[in-house]
Amino acid sequence: MDPQQQRTGAPQRGPPQTGDSSPILTVLLFFLAILALIAIPLSSNIMNSLSILHQVPEGHVGVYWTGGALLQTITDPGFHLKMPLITQYEPVQVTLQTDQVRDIPCGTKGGVMINFEKIEVVNRLGKGYVYETLLNYGVQYDKTWIYDKIHHEINQFCSSRTLQEVYIDVFYQIGEKMKDALQGDCTRYAPGIEIISVRVTKPTIPQSIRRNFKHMEEERSKVLISIERQRVVEKEAETTKKIAISEAEKNAKVSKILMEQKLMEKDSARQQQEIGNQMYMAHENILADAAFYRAMKEAEANKLKLTPQFLELKFIEAIANNTKIFFGDKVPNMVIDQRLLGNFLQRMPGEMAREVNSEKVSRERSEI
Repeated sequence: MDPQQQRTGAPQRGPPQTGDSSPILTVLLFFLAILALIAIPLSSNIMNSLSILHQVPEGHVGVYWTGGALLQTITDPGFHLKMPLITQYEPVQVTLQTDQVRDIPCGTKGGVMINFEKIEVVNRLGKGYVYETLLNYGVQYDKTWIYDKIHHEINQFCSSRTLQEVYIDVFYQIGEKMKDALQGDCTRYAPGIEIISVRVTKPTIPQSIRRNFKHMEEERSKVLISIERQRVVEKEAETTKKIAISEAEKNAKVSKILMEQKLMEKDSARQQQEIGNQMYMAHENILADAAFYRAMKEAEANKLKLTPQFLELKFIEAIANNTKIFFGDKVPNMVIDQRLLGNFLQRMPGEMAREVNSEKVSRERSEI
């Protein structure tokens, strides 16, 4: 303390003394730096290495390198933290993605140069194979197994085929063959890469050859039209033939049915005639049997009547019925001898009986 102050006992008045503010400024600058690093876009590689907070988009996973060495840490979509300047971060897509390979020149078997303007390869990297794939082939793994591989396979495909085959005949097979070739090598060397499909556009060919192909397609179209027209005519002729055959078969079936109907009618008439004939024959047989029975009964009755008294009566009736009256001087001599009459009456029954028997025998023979 100043001696003057000790003497007076009052504090010494003078200008105020200011403290050291450098620590506060250091803290403010540090926080500002942190805010600046957080606000810096992640698309910049330099700032990406300096940032602490980073975002992994949906459909991707976060992959990290420390000092250039790939870490096995794989993060899911969302916000994550990392060490600035020490750890580098890269998002890797694990959903379906389409790689477009453009301008692929190739030469055909005949030496014609053609160019595939665009080939699209739909592929996907399995989430469980991200670390292994990036460890072996890096972040640009698709350049090795899709872009470069497509160029190689297209050149192999074209070099063993003619322009006609590549451009027209087997063009529809290119996509499937590229898919099989890519998937075969990926399955063997990079199993995490799955090739979904390959879409190939029509290649560009020289203008003169294109005109020839166009003319050839026009001629082929004309041929196809002629063939289709011929098929239509053949189908119409075949249809007409089938209709005629069907009509003839229908008429034949109708004629057959009508003929069977007429035959059935004739057969029915024949059966009716046979039944009528049988009825007539049965009727005639009954009449004949009745006549025969009547004759037999009459014969038996006549036989019973052949007595001398009955014959004498009949004789007298017959003489009486034949009586004539004569007028004149001469009358015919008529002598009736009673003795002769008696002999006649005695002889008559035996003769009449024999006649009746002979008539019966002759009738029986005729029936036999």
